[in-house]
Amino acid sequence: MNFEPLTLDRETDLLRKEVRAFLSDQRDFLKGGYIDCWSICEPAFSRLLGEKGWIGMTLPKQYGGGGRTYLERYVVVEELLAAGAPVGAHWVADRQTGPLLLSFGTEEQKEFFLPQIVRGECYFAIGMSEPDSGSDLAAIRTRAERVEGGWRITGGKTWTSFAMTCRYVLLLCRTAPPGSEAADRHKGMSQFILDLESEGVTRRPIRNLAGEDHFCEIFLEQVFVPENRLLGEEGNGWRQVMAELAFERSGPERFLSNFRLFSEGLDFLRTSGKGEIGARTIGRLAAQLMNLRQMSLSVAGQLQAGELPVNEASIVKELGTTFEQNLAEALRGPLAIEPGVDAGERMSSLLGKSILTAPSFSLRGGTREILRGILAKGLGLR
Repeated sequence: MNFEPLTLDRETDLLRKEVRAFLSDQRDFLKGGYIDCWSICEPAFSRLLGEKGWIGMTLPKQYGGGGRTYLERYVVVEELLAAGAPVGAHWVADRQTGPLLLSFGTEEQKEFFLPQIVRGECYFAIGMSEPDSGSDLAAIRTRAERVEGGWRITGGKTWTSFAMTCRYVLLLCRTAPPGSEAADRHKGMSQFILDLESEGVTRRPIRNLAGEDHFCEIFLEQVFVPENRLLGEEGNGWRQVMAELAFERSGPERFLSNFRLFSEGLDFLRTSGKGEIGARTIGRLAAQLMNLRQMSLSVAGQLQAGELPVNEASIVKELGTTFEQNLAEALRGPLAIEPGVDAGERMSSLLGKSILTAPSFSLRGGTREILRGILAKGLGLR
């Protein structure tokens, strides 16, 4: 695996200062100081980011994008997450749908969708996981069959974040006839751009342990999708999804979802006279976070170079989400504070929210077991 050290240049430092100045003026959007802020949808905030040119930053200018580097985008995303900004509305479209459309979409698809994404007006959900398949994408059963003028899709997806908010979902389906040679587990799949307001689509939110309902189920009953909404080549779905997951798994959100707890917890330890145990905790957690950040930056550099770092992205996601999940317990003892839900007790509330949210960190984007399987294959161990 390749994790070449990478240092950000002066241009990105100037951009970071610009983002911080912008965020200092957005206190109404930031007053929540959210944990897991990329699950909080505020379309008005997304449109503000679009006006600043901070969505679709790596997309070409001909489609309204910024024509900027992955490292510049990395800096903007890092600052937004550290501030707890509510970026959930545009998150998927910016992080992975836009780059995927650029790589595999038709010119008509690019011209229609990309400018809307860049403006913070067009939101996408991810249509991968299904009931009884979870992170094992090769086990999906949702099927698309050719009909006159397009396709008919029947099946269902689950754990589809923001499906109640988004207009579109990028849907992975089986398109090879049952029993054909191409019906192999990793073959015969295709991706479609599905309008969630189409006839035959039912969306149902799933309330989670933390009382949130951004997870959804999608039920598809003979849903018609026109031919021009097939993304890429028929049967190329698996390769496209692997490319998409490299964008999804390696970003700073994989270790900054819990940053409000990290930042405020370490500040509390510094000012509360915890002595040696506080210093040890701060040093250990800060060192882990900095290592994860360097690994994630390295992957951003590889994406900028046009590479597809699937294995590197998988290990960043695995180590990052493990760090996030362990953070609450790592701080709970030294802080000597019990978790709760009382918003008046900030550290107690942050601990409680983190504990309720933490199980999802290692599920979304591929479970720990799936990621370790990918790494084993990449290293030639299976």
